[in-house]
Amino acid sequence: MEALLKHLVDITCQRDHTLLDSSVVTALHELVGATQVRVHELFRFRDELFVRPRVWIKDGEVVSVEENLTAETCGEPLSKYPALVDSIKQRKSCTEEITAAGDRVLWLPVWLNDKVSSCLEVTNPTPYDSNTLHMMEGILSVYRNYQNILDYSERDSLTGLLNRKTFDEKFSRLLSTAAPEGSPQDHVERRHAHSGVGHWLAVVDIDHFKKVNDQFGHLYGDEVLILVANLLRSSFRAQDRVFRFGGEEFVVLLRSTTLEDARKIFERFRANVEKHEFPQVGRVTVSLGFASISTESPVVILGHADQALYYAKANGRNRVCYYDELVQSGELHSEVSNDTVEFF
Repeated sequence: MEALLKHLVDITCQRDHTLLDSSVVTALHELVGATQVRVHELFRFRDELFVRPRVWIKDGEVVSVEENLTAETCGEPLSKYPALVDSIKQRKSCTEEITAAGDRVLWLPVWLNDKVSSCLEVTNPTPYDSNTLHMMEGILSVYRNYQNILDYSERDSLTGLLNRKTFDEKFSRLLSTAAPEGSPQDHVERRHAHSGVGHWLAVVDIDHFKKVNDQFGHLYGDEVLILVANLLRSSFRAQDRVFRFGGEEFVVLLRSTTLEDARKIFERFRANVEKHEFPQVGRVTVSLGFASISTESPVVILGHADQALYYAKANGRNRVCYYDELVQSGELHSEVSNDTVEFF
């Protein structure tokens, strides 16, 4: 009982999804003696549902996908997990399956607002007794409640995207994974130069959004924001992070990809918005500016992406612009600040 209370205290003091996941994984691993515990997230990509591990136990240590860039991050189709599919279809709180190796796997979907966006996978070679199952259900209930609380505090109420106040923490975590402790300041830039793989920050702004509100009203303006947010979700990967910064402005953190692929991903999103039919409003476009993420502060990197966005809007809109490329071509000067610019 003392160990259970200790873990419940640890779970209920977390104010971050990754730390909450880690606390639950640790609690189940230690309290029920599971050989493996994983928290999975369920996400939709190109009209298909996928599953990917978010936090798990490896060699006795808790590992999260946000802190381990070498981990598999693309996920697998949900159809590869029939027991989980069955559990979701039948709205079960727990489904057990026996693997070919004889291990028993418990799938525990986490239901929030009548939807499942995450689940727990608990593996053990022997079956659990009723008392242990009851304890696991209690831990799951506490976990679900705190997920709901964190979602409420971290997400924008209109679009469901991450909100502005969560950006600094997510950005800092991305930088900490890119630049190990004790490395020189230019470690990230050197690694990116050699491998061609980097992280990218993009600022997205809806073109002429003020006209949408003025011509069609704020209800249709809100619908445009929601639909653009949905297109952002479907255009980026599960390991990327998308934020609404307020108004018609969004920010994307794109993880671990080359400049060429980053440009393709951003262009694909821009094209998805351009070809989407917005009810009543019709055609809507977006402009996007992006910059590479180095060891500079979030304010500086945001400023670079913001300058590239301002250039895109001042030169025709409905386009994607890369900060470093604009500086190299002489279109922008790196010392120029754009802190006072407002977009319309």
